Amino acid sequence: MAQQYVLGIDIGGTNTAFGIVDRRGNIVAKGSMPTKGDTVAEYIEALKSAVEKLKRDAGNISFSAAGVGAPNANFYTGEIAYAPNLPWEGVIPLAKLISEALNVKTTITNDANAAALGEMMYGAARGMKDFIIITLGTGVGSGFVANGELVYGHDGFAGELGHVIAVRDGRHCPCGRNGCLERYCSATGIVITAEEWLDTHTQDSILREYKSRITAKQIHDAAMSGDALALEIFDYTGKILGQTLADTVAITSPQAIIFFGGLAKSGDLIMKPVRHYMEANLLKIYKNKVTLLHSELPDADAAILGASALAW
Repeated sequence: MAQQYVLGIDIGGTNTAFGIVDRRGNIVAKGSMPTKGDTVAEYIEALKSAVEKLKRDAGNISFSAAGVGAPNANFYTGEIAYAPNLPWEGVIPLAKLISEALNVKTTITNDANAAALGEMMYGAARGMKDFIIITLGTGVGSGFVANGELVYGHDGFAGELGHVIAVRDGRHCPCGRNGCLERYCSATGIVITAEEWLDTHTQDSILREYKSRITAKQIHDAAMSGDALALEIFDYTGKILGQTLADTVAITSPQAIIFFGGLAKSGDLIMKPVRHYMEANLLKIYKNKVTLLHSELPDADAAILGASALAW
């Protein structure tokens, strides 16, 4: 039987990555291009040209379907709706446009759901039917899998853990709500915490040297050097995330929670308090049943693999 391939496309606010992938998760060819264009039509034409060049360079490999991960992408409708990080406004029939341009069936979902599918097919969730993936990057993304199926909800937008209220009447979020999890437990959120604490705490800290240009990496490096304030910031961040996960477990009772993204790479600095505060707040029936894992997908290719899993 001839080898089969699909195309995985990850559309980000700055760049679009794409790759031709086999069923085992091997990327046989990949490329990227800027996510830009005054109109969606211009972007689709540029994507078509880039993918056709990729196929030629790879020896005219053909693929049978395409999967796309994109912000605010709706699996049910094939549309992206009012994506704040993309250069086009309104509701766009993205799956239809790409399908017509590439002449293959195209399916889309949001980037976190694509990551969940990638973990289930190629990564840490192989063999699992109930798990949650959480991406701790600039924001907080999440994908929920229950009974072996992604949870989309009636409208395709289920599973937005980053925008549950973790702190009542807390920080204002660009989504319009106050106290969203992502305003505390993302790379952006931990920086906001550091900036606030440097104003309200008097203790010495390496972070005071960076106050006007502090980054999540600087907070991590300070904590690794034993800086007391930085360690407290990580504990506070882990507390909010752990408490929120304890509530989340009560909804879907997952076998595992899988973490991906820059902040998750802080290791025990973030995971130790997350585990402690989650267990401390779980109902007894859930205690010591939920495994916390790191993604097994390679960072550079995770988005492409997730989108390709959607195509399969």
